[in-house]
Amino acid sequence: MANRHLSRSIVLQTLFEWDFNECKDNTEEILNRDVEEFGPGLDDTPFMSELLSGVIKKKAILDEVIEKAAPDWPLDKISIVDRNILRIGLFELLFGDRSQVPPKVAINESIELAKSFGGEKSSRFVNGVLGGVYKEIGEPGKDDVSKKKKFETDPAKFPIEKKAGAVVYATHEDKIYFAFVHDVFGYWTLSKGSIEDGENEEAGAIREIKEEMGIDIKIKELLGRNEYIASHPEKGKIRKQVAFFLAEAEYGPLTLEEGSGGLDGVDWFPMEEIASLKIYDNMVPLLTKAIEILTK
Repeated sequence: MANRHLSRSIVLQTLFEWDFNECKDNTEEILNRDVEEFGPGLDDTPFMSELLSGVIKKKAILDEVIEKAAPDWPLDKISIVDRNILRIGLFELLFGDRSQVPPKVAINESIELAKSFGGEKSSRFVNGVLGGVYKEIGEPGKDDVSKKKKFETDPAKFPIEKKAGAVVYATHEDKIYFAFVHDVFGYWTLSKGSIEDGENEEAGAIREIKEEMGIDIKIKELLGRNEYIASHPEKGKIRKQVAFFLAEAEYGPLTLEEGSGGLDGVDWFPMEEIASLKIYDNMVPLLTKAIEILTK
């Protein structure tokens, strides 16, 4: 995750907490706490402070724009995550320094936040609102962006970024447990990360789980592959391909890697509790397949 994207994620976390507590808390205190917890060593505090204070100061205007751009969605009916992603995106789109953050970058960054932290339809909703506002203000910078750099438009030619992760399980007192990491927006999810040079998918998954959860795993079999298109301000569209494995570990203490951007917890859960967890929809088929294999 690029530093600037992580910075926006932390600002989003701060706005989420501020909004959840009815906009009464001191946002700078929340931000400082979130930076210390989710981005230790991240040298981007001026950007985060400016973005946060800008959104807060312009909140009334931003909310009015949201209400006009999405008339079928009263502001209080939009999820806290989605409306604060829109506030960030609109602030950068309408009031940001376009030499630093071009309008299309502001929109793409918000869409990526929605994909990571919103619901199933959040990215489409955010794209629709911000895209509509962008057209209303005359698509500023459209020609400039195209002159600076022309990105590949054929999906078959997009650069590929390979990742690997695992559904990690262990047996303890005749029960099957699964290990999950917890992200800053309340979802339990599977550990995954980029494959480094010289690694194959299995080696990448083994290293990533060790680094992120602090445990050793044994790969049992490939569960499946996910692919999605992400936007990068410098590289354009990227095809991210993720291989997920079923992996066994010894039941024992889990330790979240220090500086795990966007994560705030790690824990084991017995198989019968999985259905009650808040998890991302695209994780369900992988977990279902893992459970079917283990309960045969």
